[in-house]
Amino acid sequence: MTTAPPHRALRVRPWPVDPTTAHLVPYATRRINTETLHQVLAELADAGYQRVRTAALSPDEQGPFLAAGFEVDEHLHLLAHDLNGLSVPPRPSPLRRARRGDRSAVLAVDRAAFSPPWRLDGAGLREALVATPSVHFRVALVDRRIVGYAVAGRAGGRGYLQRVAVHPDQGGHGLGRALVTDALHWLHRRGARRAVVNTQEGNATALHVYEALGFRPEPVGLDVLGAPLR
Repeated sequence: MTTAPPHRALRVRPWPVDPTTAHLVPYATRRINTETLHQVLAELADAGYQRVRTAALSPDEQGPFLAAGFEVDEHLHLLAHDLNGLSVPPRPSPLRRARRGDRSAVLAVDRAAFSPPWRLDGAGLREALVATPSVHFRVALVDRRIVGYAVAGRAGGRGYLQRVAVHPDQGGHGLGRALVTDALHWLHRRGARRAVVNTQEGNATALHVYEALGFRPEPVGLDVLGAPLR
């Protein structure tokens, strides 16, 4: 498989755990039209990819992709928090700021917590850490072992809970709640007025945690779109 050319309106890279699928991430500030998208798909096919999937897209972002033959692969819940009435962070907290040397352990937690195709690889983690002007990257520890992590970001007055994962052998101990609460307090201190998070429709555990901490479902969710290339 060869490297596909870069595009001004899209970030393109192999989908984690499946290098035959290309992951398309539109830049928030740039628009792509259907003609350009058809060109991108042809180049990806020539590069050896067999399928494409998008990042989670709002209905307003989906038009060119649907017109190019994409279909919904998965629907995601979108939830929002107005950052008022935040619960008190647990003390003492088993959290600390993540370090560069933690990334392999963080990705091991991610692999244990998520099934394909939702696992992050190193490139996906790097993307999450640079997706917003301000970022908050924390890890949860038990007996000095990293067993959970969260990435939150702020852009203007909007906050994003980009990734939360806890190792399955540590479920039920409140680490997910601690990570989310810590992220929400950081966003509030940094001036965010609203925070959003998305999660898969079948992830009842995460949905329960988010709603218990004050997130409320938005009227319209997000969709991951996909299309074959051959």
